[in-house]
Amino acid sequence: MKVIKSKRKSISVEVNADAEVIVRAPRWMSNAAIVDFLEKHREFIERNLEKMERRREALETIPRISEDELKRLAEQAKEVIPQRVAVYAPLIGVTYHRITIRNQRTRWGSCSTKGNLNFNIALMKVPPQVLDYVVVHELCHRLEMNHSARFWERVAAIFPEYKIWRKWLKDNGARIMAEFSGF
Repeated sequence: MKVIKSKRKSISVEVNADAEVIVRAPRWMSNAAIVDFLEKHREFIERNLEKMERRREALETIPRISEDELKRLAEQAKEVIPQRVAVYAPLIGVTYHRITIRNQRTRWGSCSTKGNLNFNIALMKVPPQVLDYVVVHELCHRLEMNHSARFWERVAAIFPEYKIWRKWLKDNGARIMAEFSGF
């Protein structure tokens, strides 16, 4: 279990994909209060630990891609992703700097404050609409470096059906990323 104290007002608990319990609490909160909170949420924690363990076991059975396929997909990503970024950036009204393609373990994409965009090679194994959703998502971060309501309004203005593809990614993304986990 990991406890992260920070300048926040409330306490929360999550069980991440690695079956790690993470507690986020205000700096001023005592350890006894944190233990009390965890006790009150014991059922939630145990249920989600079991769920993540089942998920991890299922993902371990997925065949991994070969090194040759990884190289092929990386080359394909270096061609396809910049083309998609070039299509959407003017529609959103943003510029960007460098585009980097990586084999990332947990992220589909990211955007730095300097305008550098990072995308996962695994995007080459998703439907084209999912790739476009991720590209639009990251480019909208050039205008909003958060996930506020305004951010999602910007995404929806360019890609109205984003919720369908976001859900597709949530439902299928871990399976696809598992194929790349040997590298």
